Amino acid sequence: MLAGFLVKIPAAMIEKYEHKIINIHPSLIPSFCGVGYYGLKVHEAALARGVKVTGATVHFVDSGMDTGPIILQKAVEVQDGDTPEILQRRVMEQAEWKLLPQAIDLIANGKIK
Repeated sequence: MLAGFLVKIPAAMIEKYEHKIINIHPSLIPSFCGVGYYGLKVHEAALARGVKVTGATVHFVDSGMDTGPIILQKAVEVQDGDTPEILQRRVMEQAEWKLLPQAIDLIANGKIK
């Protein structure tokens, strides 16, 4: 699992462990993802764009940045007065901390391959 891992994984490792490495990203992919979108930058971009809903995504890691097959997503409402820090905390509490255990459970029990 690569939660918060900011280095691209070598292609040989991706090939060897295809559909074995997962990542969690603090947005609803394909929004606010890819190169340069990490940490507070994701939430700053969401607020700057004026979205009403954001969230988190658990996905398999492939050779791109945040481009692998999506396993789970959960939406989180953006509220008036949100700062990037407040939104980041809400996304963690309402989405990331719930999605990651669910995804691990699905994979460990053979429900996702």
